Amino acid sequence: QVQHVESGGGLVQAGGSLRLSCARSGGATYFMGWFRQTPGNERELVANINYMGDVTHYTDAVKGRFTISRDKGKNYVYLQMNSLKPAETAVYYCNSCPPDDPWGQGTQGPVSS
Repeated sequence: QVQHVESGGGLVQAGGSLRLSCARSGGATYFMGWFRQTPGNERELVANINYMGDVTHYTDAVKGRFTISRDKGKNYVYLQMNSLKPAETAVYYCNSCPPDDPWGQGTQGPVSS
């Protein structure tokens, strides 16, 4: 069974940085993505990356500030987040993209103003 375990969240001031990690077990998938859910809103895709790590896509809101990367040999996916904004306080999740597999618990990424 596929499982995702996210880590790396924490409190950070506006303008700060966080690096999130995701460990996937139970099988590889071609595209992996990072998603986030802010209070009162639906989960949204932030970035995705292909298996080789040479194709990436970002939502417009994070372009130039976030970087997704992948260690395919170990089924790890990372999200480097820089210049964080208070509105990006959210729970961050990883999953296949599109998200066809079970969701993990996510990692909380609150940003203080």
